[in-house]
Amino acid sequence: MGPASVVALPLRTRFRGITTRELALVEGPAGWGEFCPFVEYDDAEALAWWRCAQEAAHEGWPAPVRERVEVNTTVPAVGPEHAHRIVAASGARTAKVKVAEKGQHAAHDLARVEAVRDALGPSGKVRVDANGGWDVDGAVDAIRALARAAGGLEYVEQPCASVDELAAVRRRVDVPVAADESIRRAEDPLLVVRAEAADVAVLKVAPLGGVRAALRMAEEIGLPCVVSSAVESSVGLAAGLALAGALPDLPYACGLGTADLLAADVVTAPLHPVAGVLDVPRHPPVPDPELLARYDADPDAQQWWTARLRRVQALAGTPAPGTSPSTRSTPR
Repeated sequence: MGPASVVALPLRTRFRGITTRELALVEGPAGWGEFCPFVEYDDAEALAWWRCAQEAAHEGWPAPVRERVEVNTTVPAVGPEHAHRIVAASGARTAKVKVAEKGQHAAHDLARVEAVRDALGPSGKVRVDANGGWDVDGAVDAIRALARAAGGLEYVEQPCASVDELAAVRRRVDVPVAADESIRRAEDPLLVVRAEAADVAVLKVAPLGGVRAALRMAEEIGLPCVVSSAVESSVGLAAGLALAGALPDLPYACGLGTADLLAADVVTAPLHPVAGVLDVPRHPPVPDPELLARYDADPDAQQWWTARLRRVQALAGTPAPGTSPSTRSTPR
């Protein structure tokens, strides 16, 4: 495998507290893979992300069972007018709305969701994602209010941080509960099933270690699945589409329309949805050398990502020549 290409891609809107998405791209005999764990993740957690990149670059993906995947549009924690424009321009029939953003109030969430419903029309589906931002009582109150504002919610994603809290919320609301972090960041992802804490499993291919590992996880969990993105470039996003294409059942629109969140990409034909649909790729797209050069990360970021990648490769048993470990306490 050749040296990694480290890039810094600007986002259209602040998302997860960042305005630039840094990531490393590697090429192998099967194509390109993307290594993009968020900067606050330690090396042990980043290992699964490396395995996903290695699978794409060295093994390729299982054959798909479908050619196209319906996707939702993602609405960051923006004002209602901006939210309306995002949904109206997307052509999607489903919208996932970020709520419980730090520094905002419930009124901001309600106004955003009302605007999204107006843009979708009565037949569209609205889901909300709190990223574990509420406690149990706060979640119950917020979900009921948001469901009224939306005229019904398809589901609420990760309303609280812990599995016990998810289970408590699920017992008290009529809206289905989806688990995300409680699966991909858990020591025991099956705890959500045993605790009857979720109706839907959100799968992200990179944190779960690749397409094949995520397919095994889906089978073990046994819940309806939604495949979602970790805000990758189109190279990494293609792995999520490969997972969505290979799942035996796919009852929900997937959260894979996130190339629209990027103001730049590494390929000349980014994986932007058309009318809320994406084609399932057979192979990762190939980065464009000019775009890699244009969005080349600064020297400090290059050094940090290279050192990180070498440490994680060593954990995986595929060591590369090492550099001294470095840390970054805040996202760039």
